[in-house]
Amino acid sequence: MNPLSSRVRRPVRRGSVERYLVLMMLSFAASVSLTRLFLELTGYPQLGDAELHIAHVLWGGLLLFVAALLPLIYANRWVYDVSAVLAGIGVGLFIDEVGKFITQTNDYFYPAAAPIIYAAFLLTVLLFMRVRKPISIDSRAELYRALESLGEVLDHDLEPNEFADLQARLERIAAERESPAFAQLATQLLEFLHSDELRVTPERMTLVERLGGWWVIVENRWMSSTRHRAALIGGLTAVGTISVIQAAQLLFGDPVRLIAELSDLVLVGMVGSSTGAAIFSLQVVLEGVMGLLILAGAVLMLLGRERLGTTLAFVGLLLSLVVVNLLTFYFKQFSTIIAAMVQFFLLIGVIRYRQRFL
Repeated sequence: MNPLSSRVRRPVRRGSVERYLVLMMLSFAASVSLTRLFLELTGYPQLGDAELHIAHVLWGGLLLFVAALLPLIYANRWVYDVSAVLAGIGVGLFIDEVGKFITQTNDYFYPAAAPIIYAAFLLTVLLFMRVRKPISIDSRAELYRALESLGEVLDHDLEPNEFADLQARLERIAAERESPAFAQLATQLLEFLHSDELRVTPERMTLVERLGGWWVIVENRWMSSTRHRAALIGGLTAVGTISVIQAAQLLFGDPVRLIAELSDLVLVGMVGSSTGAAIFSLQVVLEGVMGLLILAGAVLMLLGRERLGTTLAFVGLLLSLVVVNLLTFYFKQFSTIIAAMVQFFLLIGVIRYRQRFL
């Protein structure tokens, strides 16, 4: 038999991929937001002289290069955390200047840049949601993750919860009959785990873990079903009402206001044709429809129809974040960030309420 024919190239997902993606997403969002805020507050300064301009896209490229090099050079597990943070900051600095590279005039303030940046972040979030889904367990993938965890043994950083997870993983592999070679290796590794030479370090919670533990305590003590429900109803009512009122004022209010709004968009180059005006009208209509969905969800929760109410609120918030905000970022640019954050936290609140009480 050709030895190449028995090689396995099927990729295996890392055991800590969720943490790495969260670190990257947070760094990405912070990088873009803080860069825009800093430039706005300082009057958009430039690093360079009459001939040179050291744009922050270069620093982003440098950080991305370092993020790619670190896991190629070093094998320690902590390197992946550092690489994830540097990659998030780097891609944020890089994509923040996307307007310069999609226009002939190198226009940093090109209106389409904001929705492109937002769409890139959404794709990262969707990737995170995708990798959170359960995967089929097989001996090869389990052994990959077990061997990855053994790096903590070499660094004298294996904590009790990691020890228990590693032991359970190896026991599953050892009980597998379809891969006797893997089972034998897992059995030998289990013997090492139970030997006197293994050193298990006391558990040390990271800052994120401490914050998570603190929030669970606060949630259990203060966020009862009644309070959580009241907070959701209040937040959903506020967001839905604001969206509906804003849309109604433009669509059914004084026509002068709509004309003035369109005139401002024409002056700044965001609307240059009847198509642009139609897209703006679509954005206003969708914002109103999603506001009605969110408001209906709040009303149903108030009337005791919590399952249906949270479903409508979830759909309205999700579509607002994924669809409506893409258009809103084009017309309102980065002023939409705060509204998007409020919608996101409300969505998390709805999901958490359903998990805890429904």
